[in-house]
Amino acid sequence: MITQLGFPDTIFALSSGRLPSGVAVIRLSGPHIRFVVETIAGKVPKPRMAAYCPFHSRTSEVLDRGLLLFFSGPHSFTGEDCAEFHLHGGVAVVDRFLRELSGFENCRMAEPGEFTRRAFTNGKMDLTIAEGLADLVSAETEGQRRLAQQVASGAQRDLYDGWRKELIQARALIEAELDFADEADVPGSVSAKVWQAMELLSGQISRHLADGQRASVFRDGVHVAIIGAPNAGKSSLLNAVAGRDVAIISEEAGTTRDLIEVKLDLGGIPVFLTDTAGLRETEGQVEKIGIERARSRAASADLVLLLEDMSRPEPVEPPKSGGALWRVGNKQDLAAPASGEEWDFRISARSGEGMDALIGAMTRFAEAKAGSIGDVVPTRRRHMDLLGEARREIEEAVEKDNLPLELRAEHLRRASQFLGRITGDVDVEDILDAIFSQFCIGK
Repeated sequence: MITQLGFPDTIFALSSGRLPSGVAVIRLSGPHIRFVVETIAGKVPKPRMAAYCPFHSRTSEVLDRGLLLFFSGPHSFTGEDCAEFHLHGGVAVVDRFLRELSGFENCRMAEPGEFTRRAFTNGKMDLTIAEGLADLVSAETEGQRRLAQQVASGAQRDLYDGWRKELIQARALIEAELDFADEADVPGSVSAKVWQAMELLSGQISRHLADGQRASVFRDGVHVAIIGAPNAGKSSLLNAVAGRDVAIISEEAGTTRDLIEVKLDLGGIPVFLTDTAGLRETEGQVEKIGIERARSRAASADLVLLLEDMSRPEPVEPPKSGGALWRVGNKQDLAAPASGEEWDFRISARSGEGMDALIGAMTRFAEAKAGSIGDVVPTRRRHMDLLGEARREIEEAVEKDNLPLELRAEHLRRASQFLGRITGDVDVEDILDAIFSQFCIGK
């Protein structure tokens, strides 16, 4: 029988997504699984063997017929006894089945992320794997999927555990030198080799953090802002790239008053393209607010597309930005380009001329910003912050060689604690709710 670790309730949830659907999967986990399964299906099937059978209510009414799977703890996702009912995916069918389950004593709907939290508590995974699963569920691009899969595989956990063991071993050697300096079998100046190893470890963490800066592009995306004078064709460009009418197009200047954003998948990387209000002097208060927002978005963008009407380009002072700036000439199909003007790209948002070249360049820009990601990278700001703290503690221990060994060893102890907080090995109760609340119900 499974060892239960303090969870008195059996939880259940629809785990297969939005209804109606061809099949609906209802997942259960907890100490009362066998009783619930026997009551509804009349038997508990062999673990991991699918059984086709009718499902009955406690009053013997047939609820549906489908597949039943049973997973005995601790050999299950949560470490507890688990079961899955595979039903027909009708709204009424699922609703009736969930109401039946809620009628059992100590059986209730799961909260968001509760299955995964039980798996973490029962030692089936660490926090990085749990976060990887959350990212895998929410992945929308191929790049996000690959990054999440790498984390969910446990590779990130193995790397951080290895670094933590190095720190613990280093502390052990230093403390041995402190406590047994007079013993013949403890070599002198062991700590000199320790500091060399710690300097190498600090460098490894620094390179890892640099990879994380690039990997954040897969999670947070590349932000591209379209700016220009009124009627330059910004909204037409947004619609052309999005492949649908997202923004209103009009000959009237000042039609776009607010930011309009679409999310694209370019080369497996999420790219957020934003249409902005035309930049000009105006007395209208609403339009002024829109122009301020346009300048603010352009200032924070990774890439700014300065769009101009090729036949009569109006000079626009682009906002100061740390991102790249491309000058794009539009309306190539309507008029000859103005003499003396040069553009990075020449397009027609209306006819599509030159659009493939522009989108291809944006894709290469996003791929270059993401860079070449190694096998294991930090994927969340929480990881980056804790890794930075660990590196800082190691650097303090290595560089301050005038400190007593006891204090330098304390810096290493603190560094190992920061690494332990990433995986959930130490002092993480304050962040568990924030992490698991990001999951969908049923996961």
